[in-house]
Amino acid sequence: MARGMWGPARVAPVGALTLTALAEGIRASQGQPWGPPAPGPQPQPEPEPAAGEPGRAATAPTVDGEPLSPPPPQEPAPGAPQQTPWSSWEEGALADLAVYTAACLEEAGFVGTQATAFTLSSALEARGHRLEDQVHGLVRGLLAQVPHLAEGRPRRAALRVLSALALEHSRDVVSVLLRCSPAPNRAATELWRSLSRNQRVNGQVLVQLLWALKGSAGSQLEALAATRALGEMLAVSGCVGATRGFYPHLLLVLVTQLHKLAWDAHPPDTPKVWAPSHRGPPHSHASCTVEALKALLTGDGGRMVVTCMEQAGGWRRLVGARTHLEGVLLLASALVAHADHHLRGLFADLLPRLRSTDDAQRLTAMAFFTGLLQSRPTARLLREEVILERLRAWQGDPEPTVRWLGLLGLGHLALNCGKVRHATTLLPALLGALGEGDPRLVDAALGALQRVLLRPRAPVRLLSVELRPRLPPLLDDARDSVRASAVGLLGTLVRRGRGGLRVGLRRPLRKLVLQSFVPLLLRLHDPSPDTAESAEWTLACCDQALPWGLLEEVGTEAHYHSPEALSRVCHRLVQWYPSHVPSLLSQTQGYLRSPQSPLRLAATLLTGFLVHHSSPSHVNQDLLDSLFQDLGRLQSDPEPAVAAAARVSGQQVALLARVQPQPCGWRLPRPGRPSCLPARPLPVYADSPFQHCSPPSRWGCSGPG
Repeated sequence: MARGMWGPARVAPVGALTLTALAEGIRASQGQPWGPPAPGPQPQPEPEPAAGEPGRAATAPTVDGEPLSPPPPQEPAPGAPQQTPWSSWEEGALADLAVYTAACLEEAGFVGTQATAFTLSSALEARGHRLEDQVHGLVRGLLAQVPHLAEGRPRRAALRVLSALALEHSRDVVSVLLRCSPAPNRAATELWRSLSRNQRVNGQVLVQLLWALKGSAGSQLEALAATRALGEMLAVSGCVGATRGFYPHLLLVLVTQLHKLAWDAHPPDTPKVWAPSHRGPPHSHASCTVEALKALLTGDGGRMVVTCMEQAGGWRRLVGARTHLEGVLLLASALVAHADHHLRGLFADLLPRLRSTDDAQRLTAMAFFTGLLQSRPTARLLREEVILERLRAWQGDPEPTVRWLGLLGLGHLALNCGKVRHATTLLPALLGALGEGDPRLVDAALGALQRVLLRPRAPVRLLSVELRPRLPPLLDDARDSVRASAVGLLGTLVRRGRGGLRVGLRRPLRKLVLQSFVPLLLRLHDPSPDTAESAEWTLACCDQALPWGLLEEVGTEAHYHSPEALSRVCHRLVQWYPSHVPSLLSQTQGYLRSPQSPLRLAATLLTGFLVHHSSPSHVNQDLLDSLFQDLGRLQSDPEPAVAAAARVSGQQVALLARVQPQPCGWRLPRPGRPSCLPARPLPVYADSPFQHCSPPSRWGCSGPG
């Protein structure tokens, strides 16, 4: 029926031709005044349909068997004389024409629907009129009949009705279309995209969808429909230009919507939403929101932002309850790097949201605010004192997430300052966070302190003093990320203070390095690859700052687990720092009780070599007894390599204990002079623990073959 009505083989009757001519006349004479209807047979109303027939509450008059409504008067052209308003007869004729169009759209088989649609759209475009009662029927009819209409002029005629209605009645059209298409629908998709392609109405429709999304807090179906509609419209090339003026607002609403969806579906006490292997959002609503966000960014030239988010797993994080704010931070970083033309608008839109009573809106705004501080021009929109005051206030919030964001913001602020002008205000907050129980806070504080050290005139001496009691415990923290960050911070501190260390200055830093040497050396065998690599880099920085000449030995120990290299390291330590031998042995003794077998093994070997190269005058009997007992317990260790190494190291302790103490004037001989101590055999350990450790095996990958 529909194809017979719209197909080109069917010749339109006189009524359809009359309507088509009327439509073309309206379009051609939009600048001409409207006169009275032409003389001729007066239209006769058709009988009223049954009460239960949808969309047929009234019908239009007919001429020659075809319905016809007289055209409404048109607005005068610029400079034309003022015309009289429409008469009630003309208003009723337009309403009748709208009702007839709706009826034709709902029931395939009415000849002349195409011409009627042209007439109605032309009349609406010419003058416009409030048709609240007819909007529902027209939109419902379009949804029902658009899939059955032939491509080309018939379908364009029907879609023009929707655009013409939206020009004057965008709120009604959007409201009805959202209610009629809550589920995925090809017809609804085509209608939304047709509105998006019309440059005269797409901006109005996008604004209405934005308000519908913001006002649908209690209706998930309406929010889903509005989100899906936004995605369809923004996917049309060139539509993003219609968002000019409210682009930042729309972006923030979509990201906040993801926050609400993630927390509503997955409370914070549930596991993470996605496994790393998942490639897409697990829920349709979240998926629609992500696609709308991608379309918004891509259409505005932010394809690199989308790519960066995909490579960093940002979309996956955005839809997770526990990882949403991490995704927001990644999105802000990508915008700073690749789409900085919207940063000022975003920053201005964020400020009032920072005090919102809605948690999702407030936390999302805080994360965006923190991320945008990476942009120096954006951060300069507010005075540094104002930003610093706000970030410090977040440190007093009882919510750990807020304190975490504040610490990240302090790090970005320190990075963007030309010099650290607020050290007295910035450092206490960062140093105090090192004692937090949440690993996110400790990581953020360590990262911010590294950024402080990277700036000109960094307070190296002050940080050396302040970090000496705080940093060594973090080198042995149970959390992998904290250990790796703490080791890296020590390396950065040593690198910045290298000049002073070479000339014998900065004693606090020298003491911190010696206090941390044993943990760094043993962390070369840390099960965490990040910590092991960070320890190797930090030891290299220490070797350059304090000319030990141990760079080759450190690299060999890190990658080959060589006992010869470890023996040379211990000999050099005892040679240069004999008074620190008890401290080095005490630190090593603590690792003999480590729950991780690689660390127990490394500590056992280090104990044996330190004892072998030490003098009895620098190791008291109590320390030797304690070491002998701990090594004796390790001889029954479940790990065979640890038990075998403990037996060899225990023999070295026993040999040193048997050597008589030397006179008080005894000094460790310089290199090249013969030693006056009784010769003790070099400890020999099994070779199996020292097989080549290639970088792939460190990352958990098997070798070739």
